[in-house]
Amino acid sequence: MARVCQVTGKKPIGGHYVSHSNIKTKRRFLPNLQTKRFYYAEEDRWITLKLTADALRTINKNGLAVVIKELRAKGEKI
Repeated sequence: MARVCQVTGKKPIGGHYVSHSNIKTKRRFLPNLQTKRFYYAEEDRWITLKLTADALRTINKNGLAVVIKELRAKGEKI
């Protein structure tokens, strides 16, 4: 499960390509994942996370320390 956001848990979903004649073939909708490094001042180290753009907005809003605390409470190894 490589294409999964570590913060929001978003992952690829399935759907269809729909042609003009309404023929449906399978496709995947991939999340907008970015690999981002953050400096975590409380532990004086850099942390690399695989995040969606939505999760980046969450970190900007709530702060990195709050998000990391929630991740560790869920059992995510950081």
